[in-house]
Amino acid sequence: MKRLVEYFDKPGPQNTQACVDIVSKLVDDEGFRDVILASTSGETGLTAARKLQGKGVNLVIVAHSAGFLGPNQDQFSADAHQEITWLGGHIYKGTILTHSLETALSKEFSGSYPTILIANTLRRLGQGIKVCCEIVMEAVDGGLVAEGKEVLAVAGTAKGADTVAIIKSAASKRFLDLYVSQIVAKPR
Repeated sequence: MKRLVEYFDKPGPQNTQACVDIVSKLVDDEGFRDVILASTSGETGLTAARKLQGKGVNLVIVAHSAGFLGPNQDQFSADAHQEITWLGGHIYKGTILTHSLETALSKEFSGSYPTILIANTLRRLGQGIKVCCEIVMEAVDGGLVAEGKEVLAVAGTAKGADTVAIIKSAASKRFLDLYVSQIVAKPR
């Protein structure tokens, strides 16, 4: 099997539409039925939901947890939430697997902890690949995607989408079963 990888000149939201188009083509041509996409505000999630509407896709938008920026703050747009769910998408807001308790402890006690090491190791392949791995596990943990399936994961660097990967899904409890089988697009 041969696959061309799309390498973007730089990371960022200017690559979002290209990533959504790549995902749509993979859904049409290769029959992927599960798409997990990171979206902080809902804007990128809405772009994907509109493009994938009517394609029979289980679209899971993974957002930051409420309170990520500060107490009682929700970064996800209520309007985007409403439209994404109307279009058939699911939204999961949960704790970022490599960010929560250990980040608080590392700041307080200046230590290094396993999930921080995992996050920094995954970042060697790019911020988007790290996030793709996290959101797939979060979607499985939330019961929105079955374990052991090849799924499409879409994420980005700070804002928008710039990374697409095909990942064998696993729950966070079985992190070592998670497998990035193909990188389809990423910044270089």
